[in-house]
Amino acid sequence: MKTITQKLDLEQFINNFKSFYARDKNIELMGDINQHFKYISALSSVEFPAIKEVMNLDIQLNKIKKQGILSLDEIYAFMTMVEYFNALKATSLPEPLGKWIREINVPDEILDIILYFTDEGNINPEREPELFDIEKALKLNKSELKDKLYRLAHSSTLKEYLVDSQIHFMNGEETLMVRGGFNKAIKASVVGRSASGFFYILPQSISHLKEKESALLSRKEEVIYRYCQSFSATLHKHFLFMRFINREYDRFDQYQARVMFARAYDYNFILPSKRKVVKLSEFCHPAIENPKPVDIELEKSVMLVTGVNAGGKTMLLKSLLASVFMSKNLLPFKCNEEKTEVGHFKSIEAVIDDPQSVKNDISTFAGRMVEFAKLFEKENAIVGVDEIELGTDSDEAASLFRVMLDELRKKGITFIVTTHHKRLASLMSSDDDVELIAALYDEANRKPTYTFLQGSIGKSYAFETAERYGVPVHIIEKAKKIYGEDKENLNELIEKSTTLEREMRLKLEKIDKELKAVERKKEDLENIEARLNEQQRKAIATLENRYNAATKRALEAMKAKESTEGRRLLNEAHKHKERSKQAKEVKQPNKRVLQVGDQVKYRSKRGEILNIRNKEATIEVDGLKMRVPLNQLRYLESPTKKVVQKPKTVVNVEKSGRGSVSIKLLGCYADEAIDKLDVFLSDALVAGFSEVEIIHGTGSGVLKKVVIDYLKSYPKLQSFHGLKGNLGITVVKL
Repeated sequence: MKTITQKLDLEQFINNFKSFYARDKNIELMGDINQHFKYISALSSVEFPAIKEVMNLDIQLNKIKKQGILSLDEIYAFMTMVEYFNALKATSLPEPLGKWIREINVPDEILDIILYFTDEGNINPEREPELFDIEKALKLNKSELKDKLYRLAHSSTLKEYLVDSQIHFMNGEETLMVRGGFNKAIKASVVGRSASGFFYILPQSISHLKEKESALLSRKEEVIYRYCQSFSATLHKHFLFMRFINREYDRFDQYQARVMFARAYDYNFILPSKRKVVKLSEFCHPAIENPKPVDIELEKSVMLVTGVNAGGKTMLLKSLLASVFMSKNLLPFKCNEEKTEVGHFKSIEAVIDDPQSVKNDISTFAGRMVEFAKLFEKENAIVGVDEIELGTDSDEAASLFRVMLDELRKKGITFIVTTHHKRLASLMSSDDDVELIAALYDEANRKPTYTFLQGSIGKSYAFETAERYGVPVHIIEKAKKIYGEDKENLNELIEKSTTLEREMRLKLEKIDKELKAVERKKEDLENIEARLNEQQRKAIATLENRYNAATKRALEAMKAKESTEGRRLLNEAHKHKERSKQAKEVKQPNKRVLQVGDQVKYRSKRGEILNIRNKEATIEVDGLKMRVPLNQLRYLESPTKKVVQKPKTVVNVEKSGRGSVSIKLLGCYADEAIDKLDVFLSDALVAGFSEVEIIHGTGSGVLKKVVIDYLKSYPKLQSFHGLKGNLGITVVKL
């Protein structure tokens, strides 16, 4: 029986994905899918060390548990996993991934074992003197063996018997290739014969070197076995940790394989939503080369797909089910991530193949009934049924399947159904919970378009398809006459209806695009207005600062009895003051007078006016109340309410990027300092800061007193205090 991946043509996709695993395993992720998604998203944002291939160690874990002795390769496989997690700890990983990796604490005894291994997985001779001596002796013996064989291969006594002067490896031995009669020139044992009848010989003069090599290798194996005993005992002591690290390696392998697979094919991850919907945008089924992207929405409990033969109805069904399967297992696929939503379904069923079986004595229709009977045991599933009336009278089947679909929908089952017959579509078309989909046909070019129109019944185009695939025209014309004019007229009406609806939707899409363009222009103009208002505010502040500075210089000149210069400076200061007043009094044309309850924009935030007093207003922004000047507020029109059912949306309130954690008021006059402090605290509240600093200096203490008095009356403050060791700074907790 075919698996769901075979039915949905996902076998090659799964095999491609599995090639990214460090070791073979099932693709299912056990546990909280939302938590898995967070880890995958975090891993997707960074570069990480390439994972190393490791054998499956379930049998080895069982041996450790029973105090068995592992081979050196098996022990090194465990150490490879531990080393990889150590490498991850040295990598800067985002949360929650970083926290998970940091919490993996490797016992010191296990870390000690790692030091004994080389990068190739052998025991490092430099950590074991006996092994070092054995390796040294083996090298010397090998060099001597090679030297003697070389001299023999070039000796004059053996020259006429040698086939060539090369050293040949036969059954793991270094040998010479000679002709028959060689025993007259040299004493040797025959190791083997070539296909040409020549002999591979091992000269007796080097046999003692081979014996020495064998003895050294035996000693080496004894030393390594002692290490395996010792290491295996340590692994048994830390059995729970080894089982844990093996499981965590598999878990990380699941994450990294998905990330690397998505990067290799430019795929996107779609986390299943809680709603039972499937909205695909620019979806491409991985089994199709150069596919036409699918844009479809399944929000009702039944989707009924009709229309042209070979028009993509079955592939649409498989695409919808495949997207659910891939999303359910957090496997990435090609789509527009922002516009795609895939719901969570408990199970996925595909009634696609012809179930007829001679062996089991079952007909096509009987097989379909067996598959439908199993569905009554399911709940909260998504089911795809291809050619639903297959194998029996379409009119009878339409009535039967109509009733069965109604009953199964009550169990929370969502259906995607394809059919060539219009009887079932006409029976279910009046149901509000049924979505009709038509596969479209290009009349001009006489071929399917592989596109779909929602809300319409499609014509099958059986005659056109037959003609396209080579059936003679006179046969098709005769068939049309037998089919009848009335039914052909009905098909034409269906096609006209589909065409009109398609044209209407294209016009609506065009209007929507034009409306969005107008809204974008409006938003751009509003942003320009806000920017100009901000520039005006800064210009006014600059003029006021110049006025204060000029007044100060004039007073200083007058104190120094420079009356003429003082009056000149004072007149200049008043000019700056007058410009500041004029700038404040400039009114925008058609500017609306702000009132309590109005929706307004303050800087980059939206809020509502709660109270207006003089030239200041109290507004509420993201649940925070603040006082701001009226001239810094911009009126926002309330959006027109449309009676449209919309899915629930999760609103994420993001903190503003404006504001800073400290402000310098040194050298400011009292009024100027209060204005700056008011704007600073408002921005800090909007930005969500919990603590800020006000730098006012010590001086005569007047500025500090003004700041303290203002803070006492300011709302939304938890407390404030002077900074220890610096009386010129006040710390405010918001």
